[in-house]
Amino acid sequence: SCSRAKDVTMPAKLPVNFFSTRSPVIDLFRGQLDYAEQLRQDSEIVLYFFYAPWCGQSIAAREEIEHVASRLSDQVLFVAVNCWWNQGKCRKQKHFFYFPVIHLYHRSFGPIEYKGPMSAVYIEKFVRRVMTPLLYISTRSKLLDFLSNYEPGVVGFFEFNASPQPPGYLTFFTSALHSLKKDYLGTIRFGVVTDKRVAEEISLVHSGSVYLHRHANTSLIYPKDIMNFTAENICKWALENREMLIRWLRPHGGKSLLLNNELKKGPALLIFIPYNPLAEIHPLLDEITKVALEYHKCNKSQAAEPDLQHLGDSDSPAFDSSVTDAHLKFSQTFPIAKYPCCNTVVLPQWHSISRTHNVCELCVNQTLGVKPNKVHVPHCNFLEIEAALDSFYLQEHTFFQVISNTIECSNFLSFYSPFSYYTACCRTVNRHFLSFISSEKTIFQTPKVAFSSHGKKDNTQFSIPHIEDRNCFIPDLNISSMNITGLSCRTNKTLNLYLLDSNLFWIYAERLGASKSTHLKEFAAIVDLKEEVHYVLDQNQSLVGPSLENFIKNFSVLYSPLKRHLVDDPSVHFQEQHVVTEVTTNTFHETVFLSAKNVLLLYYAQWCGFCASLNHIFIQLARLLPPDTFTVARIDVTRNDLPWEFMTDRLPTILFFPHQRKDQSVKFPEDFSVNLPNLLKFILHHSSLSSSEPCTKECLHKESVLQQGHISHLEREIQKLRSEISALHQVHDQLEAQLSEARREEQRLQQQKHTLEKQHKTLQLHSEQLQATYDQKNQELLEMAEKLQELADASENLLKENALLRILVASKGGKLRSKDEIEEPLQSEQTLSEDNDISLPTATGASEEKRIDNIDTIETEHSSGNRTE
Repeated sequence: SCSRAKDVTMPAKLPVNFFSTRSPVIDLFRGQLDYAEQLRQDSEIVLYFFYAPWCGQSIAAREEIEHVASRLSDQVLFVAVNCWWNQGKCRKQKHFFYFPVIHLYHRSFGPIEYKGPMSAVYIEKFVRRVMTPLLYISTRSKLLDFLSNYEPGVVGFFEFNASPQPPGYLTFFTSALHSLKKDYLGTIRFGVVTDKRVAEEISLVHSGSVYLHRHANTSLIYPKDIMNFTAENICKWALENREMLIRWLRPHGGKSLLLNNELKKGPALLIFIPYNPLAEIHPLLDEITKVALEYHKCNKSQAAEPDLQHLGDSDSPAFDSSVTDAHLKFSQTFPIAKYPCCNTVVLPQWHSISRTHNVCELCVNQTLGVKPNKVHVPHCNFLEIEAALDSFYLQEHTFFQVISNTIECSNFLSFYSPFSYYTACCRTVNRHFLSFISSEKTIFQTPKVAFSSHGKKDNTQFSIPHIEDRNCFIPDLNISSMNITGLSCRTNKTLNLYLLDSNLFWIYAERLGASKSTHLKEFAAIVDLKEEVHYVLDQNQSLVGPSLENFIKNFSVLYSPLKRHLVDDPSVHFQEQHVVTEVTTNTFHETVFLSAKNVLLLYYAQWCGFCASLNHIFIQLARLLPPDTFTVARIDVTRNDLPWEFMTDRLPTILFFPHQRKDQSVKFPEDFSVNLPNLLKFILHHSSLSSSEPCTKECLHKESVLQQGHISHLEREIQKLRSEISALHQVHDQLEAQLSEARREEQRLQQQKHTLEKQHKTLQLHSEQLQATYDQKNQELLEMAEKLQELADASENLLKENALLRILVASKGGKLRSKDEIEEPLQSEQTLSEDNDISLPTATGASEEKRIDNIDTIETEHSSGNRTE
């Protein structure tokens, strides 16, 4: 008989060395996790590299780990563990979802997982931060350098006059490790100050105090009286209150929502720069940081920031006098009392076909008229702006003009305070904003003459200015004169600033429009996900502070002069002999909108087979149509970006743009088959008439008939609306009747509710009485049951005694009968032996009599006892 063959499974091959035997990395290729833990006990800093031998990322990171180990092997122990072999302890105890995985331990603290780029410089930077999580700050200049960094800084003050460490120092040290564990990017820098004089510069007086520095907001001191001084609390406090003016983005290369989540927060400025984490100085990063600090510096009073300009030693090279000049210039340029709170308002277009707008700059000011003894000028808040908008829209007709070549200003009295008013200055601008940005540089000037307030005829010297002053101009209309300081708080288009390392993520820059041939990998782009647009900084300009400032300012204005960037197809080469024009992003407006011809445009894609089948139809159509009045074109939507209003979700799509009516494009019906006759009918039906042909009497008659038809149609529509209004009135009356009936029903239900509530109360009282009666009867029954139980117990005892008495009586009767029987033979014997022995019977009889007397005595006592009971 034939037996079925068994399945044969080939066992896995034994693992081999992943790292070279000469490598400074200890390779535990059999997954000896217990031995790895034993090695960790003897080292202060340990790096674990968990890998899988087949993993491509692990193989690529192996060389980077060896490079870092060759530089730090004298200070750090590098251990590689194979976590894939099924017989090893690492595979049995660890369950990783990806490889490789890097864990670091600082003595007994850990693991601290590294999630950054698998590049040697980044790994070494992170290992060095774990080695020295605290930066020692010994002088004022070092403190200034530490606080001037764009990364949030946490400073702890500890006096080392105790042994071995002052109280709280180890807790602060551990909190720095906690921050690295929670944020692998290491965006929070921890420093320690031991000199009391240096600590006093940031208001740290007591040893054990912790200070969080913030540039644009008030710096904080750790509240020991509210939160316990633990490492977790310090780290949590620093992470929750840190100030992120500029943030690094480091996508890990896999599927991730990192960019999507950040771009959904609002418009983003993405800056690509070549970055070396191990470099001591970063001039370009410092310049970008300066722009970010100025952009987010919204507190003009500088009261919230510590005065850092006196921290630097005069003879120290680290102290730059330009910092002092910048602070002085800042405070002189933007005093609070002279810089009003402003908001931009756009009035509706005066006509549906107009491309002009009336734009107003609405500001909150203090009057020069009646004032109390002391006027506190508050910061700009939403309540004031909202009140100013309400006042402005009440007087909107003041600025409603078709075209105004001058700037008109008005002052409105505040609704809430008689000592303040709102200033609004407006002018007309076109869509291109050319005249708007070329306006003169002037400042707000309060009219010195007295005007009436809200139309009141009161020309006293203390009246509030109200009506227009045509000599007033709006400040900061010129883009070049706009200051970037605090611009994030003065515009509705606030930017989030992000940095990316172009050495690692240049592919993202290329997708945004960066040139592939450039040797200097510096690039900046603004991405607005909500508006579906992005702008690119001209790559011919160097990526420096002034160019970034102008880029940000041009984006922040109401009518931005920036040109939207669209991705083009670089592989298209135009040839004049082609009858079908190939359109790209750069030529879309020129070919379609600026052309004086009727344009038929086909949207297609390389992968669309049905699109390719239409090529011969479009070639025939282009040969039939006159080339001086018609253009047949096509565009590849997969290689070119299109304006959002011309996007399509279906291929192929055919659009026709008539001459002189390009904004009224027509889509070819989808239910019609795409062939040459249908396309010709479609084009001829929607094509524009020549504007040079004069309109004849027949044309005028047709036009009048058409107008009469429109009028009759409108009258019919009006009649329909009137009938609908009458129907709505009837329905309204019916609803009113139903509502009154519902109200009466509600009143009736309320009365029933009150009646039921009274009945419920009565029943509840009766129930309480019945419950009391039930409790009383229940108590009486319990007492009666106890008495009956006592009687039953006594009766049972009497029955037992009666049975015992019967037994005693029966025994006594038997004894009496036996006594009589004994006495008869004794008498005969006494007669026979009377002469022989006289004493024996006497003794025997006495003995019997004594025993009988004893029995009688016992029975008598027992009976007496029963009677007593």
